[in-house]
Amino acid sequence: MAHSSTVPGVAPWQDPSRSVADRVADLLARMTLEEKAGQLGSFWEREAEEGGDVAPMAAAMAAHRRPFAETIEHGLGHLTRVFGSAPVSVPDGVARLREMQADVVATSRFGIPAIAHEECLTGLTALGATVYPTPLAWGATFHPELVEEMAAAIGRDMAAVGVHQGLSPVLDVTRDYRWGRTEETIGEDPHLVATVGTAYVRGLQSAGVLATLKHFAGYSASRGGRNHAPVPIGPRELADVILPPFEMAVRAGARSVMNSYADVDGAPPTSSRELLTGLLRERWGFTGTVVSDYWSVIFLELNHRTAADAADAGRQALAAGLDVELPETGGFRSLPDVVRAGGLDEAVLDTAVRRVLTQKAELGLLDAGWAPQADETTDLDPPANRALARRLAEESIVLLANDGTLPLAAGSARVAVVGPSADEPRTALGCYSFPNHVLSRFAEHGTGVDVPTILDSLRAQLPAAEVSYERGCAVTGADRSGIPAAVEVAAGADVAVVTVGDLAGLFGRGTSGEGCDAEDLRLPGAQHDLVEAVLGTGTPVVLVVVSGRPYALGGLAERCAAVVQAFFPGEEGGPALARVLTGEAEPGGRLPVGVPARPGGQPYTYLVPPLGRRSEGVSNVDPGPLFPFGHGLSYTTVEYSGLEVPGVLPADGAVDVAATVTNSGDRPCAEVVQLYLSDHVAQVTRPVRELIGYARVELAPGQCRRVTFTVHADRTSFTGLDLRRVVEPGTVTLSVGRSSEDLALAAKVEITGALRVVDGERVMTTPVRVD
Repeated sequence: MAHSSTVPGVAPWQDPSRSVADRVADLLARMTLEEKAGQLGSFWEREAEEGGDVAPMAAAMAAHRRPFAETIEHGLGHLTRVFGSAPVSVPDGVARLREMQADVVATSRFGIPAIAHEECLTGLTALGATVYPTPLAWGATFHPELVEEMAAAIGRDMAAVGVHQGLSPVLDVTRDYRWGRTEETIGEDPHLVATVGTAYVRGLQSAGVLATLKHFAGYSASRGGRNHAPVPIGPRELADVILPPFEMAVRAGARSVMNSYADVDGAPPTSSRELLTGLLRERWGFTGTVVSDYWSVIFLELNHRTAADAADAGRQALAAGLDVELPETGGFRSLPDVVRAGGLDEAVLDTAVRRVLTQKAELGLLDAGWAPQADETTDLDPPANRALARRLAEESIVLLANDGTLPLAAGSARVAVVGPSADEPRTALGCYSFPNHVLSRFAEHGTGVDVPTILDSLRAQLPAAEVSYERGCAVTGADRSGIPAAVEVAAGADVAVVTVGDLAGLFGRGTSGEGCDAEDLRLPGAQHDLVEAVLGTGTPVVLVVVSGRPYALGGLAERCAAVVQAFFPGEEGGPALARVLTGEAEPGGRLPVGVPARPGGQPYTYLVPPLGRRSEGVSNVDPGPLFPFGHGLSYTTVEYSGLEVPGVLPADGAVDVAATVTNSGDRPCAEVVQLYLSDHVAQVTRPVRELIGYARVELAPGQCRRVTFTVHADRTSFTGLDLRRVVEPGTVTLSVGRSSEDLALAAKVEITGALRVVDGERVMTTPVRVD
């Protein structure tokens, strides 16, 4: 029932002095079924053929699209990607967003503005916005605080142009590197993904922009590493590997969640009440909104075939706990008729509308006199952003191998630069960067932002050297006609920097990215042959891989003088790589995924039980990596010593694990100290080891620092035989070292007490102190 206002001329729901709950209740009581459903829909202004290029699945909506004026007749929940669908300048984008919001406000009875959302995986996906490194590079930094700083900068830029919600971060734990969206993941370890992803959430939301966790849940565990493929995963793997990053971010205050496209053991998350309500809301306490991945409501009818028609799809999704249909309204358009026909209780509709209106109230969109807060003079790529992008890129670059050739001497006389990544700026950028996501269809705009190439950056770093270049081959295709010229230039050089990797794109138009899955992990196109040919010259080869996934380097890496891995390092990736190669910056990254030895034998991640590793005499296939999770070298040497671990850990207690790290070389470095757990005997198979803590430690030459981890018994918990999470008494080993396979220090600890069932909230982090 509506209430009278205490402010003359202002409805109670418009009065910011009242509680959010009271304002929402007042507004909800005034609304018709159509007005309620309007708050759960969205509109994407796009040409049909343009949308088809952005996402081929858009064709599924052809029968459901309505003109803007018709869509907003009873109100609107979301405006989709006003900045991120075509090349739009900041002034034009701000003006168009204001115009559309004015239409939304003027057309519907209550004049409630829409929430404007955009993609922001590698920065705001808009023309001229800073392109930061891709999430796999965030994982390589092992530096959540820096990722939080980046996300805060992204959030400030979004808020400055009137955007309220960002569709990031991706919290999928990669399970098969062949999956095209591996570049969007933070890595293959749930603790790394959880801590880095949660830092991104904190940063984005510190600027008042809602973060959206995606893709909930299981998307990355698809069969064969194929996009939108079924996910044949059991409840234990789901609980112990896939879900922890989402749980940590939800408990940290994330305000939105996006469902996964793929079905999980036959159940599409879009219509899974068990996931969207039972787990997310009732067990984890999530109070925000669940938004659909684009067109996933309609996919219940068209792809999954679990809904009879669009109306049935909308009913199923809403009943499961999905609140907003993106990117445009399809199945939810029929909700008023479904309620009137008795197919859905109006209270279910009210619940979703209440959540959306609550967020709008929190964003100030329900306040009387609201007007868009946007600045058309905003610079989306200021110097401070670029400096942050470069720092993140430098800290993410991983030195995999080095015989002393790196860093390149300032006096290097002849340097050959070879390969397709050296002179193509887009090879440094991820699939969801604006240059690759949108501008690939608008070549006249170039990259829309300055992206120095590796070649130009190396020439700038080595002004006295003779730097020659031959591409050799393209990223894709079988053309090998350029390889002889590359061999010639390499043969005449003192060192050859060979750059290989990916060019990200969408739906088969790239070698990495959404819908760009790989059949195996051999370098794309003729790049493997290019490296082989240059190695044949006898010139020392520095292999630089710039990619969105790890590629099999066995047979190549062992013959290179040095190997460097960069995961789409962003607009400052070229200068960052040049600085690392020449020693002006230190290589500080560690692998968030393993680098395979062979192109087949997938999937493999380090997080496997004993039977998942090499079984001598049982199988002739060795799935082990060439370079393991957590691996990375520096230009100095670091020693580990002085491990202190109590021998007993109570099943409901905590212990401190301490070790000393010493820079025994003559250059500064950032050492990533990693703490692993091995459970010797358990009621179910457990990983041989799993990361439970880490610390990025800055060390000057000769400096020693003491690193202390506080390990709660909850960090040893797992999903038992009866699918309850337990802390089980017994012996575990805690190991400290440089990677999952290079563990300098280890000690056994006895977990004492009775078996403990872990219900509700648990300790999910491992606090660390560096003295």
